[in-house]
Amino acid sequence: MEIGIPKETKDQEFRVGLSPSVARVLRESGHRVYVETQAGVGAGFSDDDYLHAGAEIVPTQEAVWNRELVVKVKEPLESEYKFLQKEQILFTYLHLAADRKLTEHLIDCGVTAIAYETVEQSGANKLPLLTPMSIIAGRLSVQFGARYLERQQGGRGVLLGGVPGVKPGKVVILGGGVVGTEAARIAVGMGASVQILDVNVDRLSYLETIFGSRVELLYSNSAHIEAAVKDADLLIGAVLVLGKRAPILVSRTLVKQMRAGSVIVDVAVDQGGCIETLNPTSHTNPVYIEEGVVHYGVPNMPGAVPWTATQALNNSTQPYIQQLANLGLKALETNPALAKGVNVQNHRLVHPAVQSVFPDLVS
Repeated sequence: MEIGIPKETKDQEFRVGLSPSVARVLRESGHRVYVETQAGVGAGFSDDDYLHAGAEIVPTQEAVWNRELVVKVKEPLESEYKFLQKEQILFTYLHLAADRKLTEHLIDCGVTAIAYETVEQSGANKLPLLTPMSIIAGRLSVQFGARYLERQQGGRGVLLGGVPGVKPGKVVILGGGVVGTEAARIAVGMGASVQILDVNVDRLSYLETIFGSRVELLYSNSAHIEAAVKDADLLIGAVLVLGKRAPILVSRTLVKQMRAGSVIVDVAVDQGGCIETLNPTSHTNPVYIEEGVVHYGVPNMPGAVPWTATQALNNSTQPYIQQLANLGLKALETNPALAKGVNVQNHRLVHPAVQSVFPDLVS
């Protein structure tokens, strides 16, 4: 099979869909890998690295997109819509619940669109291709939050870990999944005071085995959210509803009650966000101030650490890419987890969660 690896076009997105080591595995299996020139440079991989792995370097977007299987990191932007074609397989993060225009175009063009974030292992409810980036985003959320709490960045001037004689900063995390857990690890390591709110009591019990008394674990309801958010120095949105828009948990009214210079980092922004005042931003312009609070809403946070993130992603995507390359769409019949990743196929929106967001697009 011919496999295309485009250079990402999202603002400061330096990850790449395939590392040279995975390109080599595919080449050794008899497949042809086409990499757009300079696609891997931001992640530390040169064109020569891909050539040594047996891949072919192509000079244009059109040349790399005109392949049976296209592997990316982030969703196609409007400038790339023209390259999508019928009977092509697109394998990437899509987050369609927050992007009606892309959803409509994928339906119109006839591509088979498989989203990393909805590939789901049956029984375990695991999201194997979302997890590695969730780990990175969770850890980065606290790093970035700590940075923007600095006075020179518009924050309150709070050191999350505090110092002897001065209390530490307070980190409130909405959601105790992978993102929330990893955010808590970093916040605890910094010495912050940490609260996690979640609606899953079993998950809270599990988190207690990890953190013990170092983290305050609360059932997530409106009263607990209101009390926690008002007192937060750093608020992290870590809510995930598979395939759907994230619910709004923090209203503008509540944001107004936060202290001036507090920071919000909403990792759920690529699914619409769980903070009413949070809008998507970019690595070039990552923050803005609204209601006196610093808002960080970069939807591709792991793009800040592309060397680590590309390899972590490829460790998880490689078996699925190999199956698609070997079997084409027949891989969906042999791998139920991969089949659950299909969002659009044969001009139809097929994923149940995304269908519930756009019922009028269901044929």
